[in-house]
Amino acid sequence: MNTISIAIADDETLFRRGMKLILDDYPRFQVNFQAANGVDLLDKLSTAETLPDILLLDLKMPKMNGIETAKILQKKYPDVKIIVISTHFSRAFIINMIELSAVAYLPKNSQITDVVETIESVHKNGFYYNNEVLTIIRENIISKKKPKAQFSLELTNREKEVLQLICEQHTAPEIAEKLFISARTVDGHRNNLLLKLNCRNVAGLVVLALQHELVDIPVK
Repeated sequence: MNTISIAIADDETLFRRGMKLILDDYPRFQVNFQAANGVDLLDKLSTAETLPDILLLDLKMPKMNGIETAKILQKKYPDVKIIVISTHFSRAFIINMIELSAVAYLPKNSQITDVVETIESVHKNGFYYNNEVLTIIRENIISKKKPKAQFSLELTNREKEVLQLICEQHTAPEIAEKLFISARTVDGHRNNLLLKLNCRNVAGLVVLALQHELVDIPVK
């Protein structure tokens, strides 16, 4: 069983400690450290022996808020996957944080089962956008109305199939089973898609695919 290492950055001590106590009940999760704000987080990351797989990040924090922290993380620690958990669950904040590479966004009053599912999905797939967040992404896309990208013509039929299934939030083994190929082949197609579409991570790949109508994902 692979351990998922987690860091928590939130200025509310009770929330941090409560979240750690809850996550500690799951053998697969390991909370490596907690931080009270962005400055504290960056100090701890700079001296950490290993970086966390996932960061649970609040937005409203003193000294350095979540938005400023995410800007730095995007450049210095791009492999740390950011899950925002915030009381600020509005369209503007969600779009802003997704543009700063947040791979999931949850309201702070979420059920713990939703938090656990999000962490697991992010670890497996690289992102997790629930229906509410997907709807906000689509509304933002419609308002900007970007033209279809020319690079869609450069994708092979198999790459288009893999991209569609990635955007439907299937894991690599699930995609492999559906397409009758190996999981390693799926990984190869995913890496090719990242290169062709010039995306840094799978979350960016999904947003770009939606922006340019390369996939059709119905909201349930």
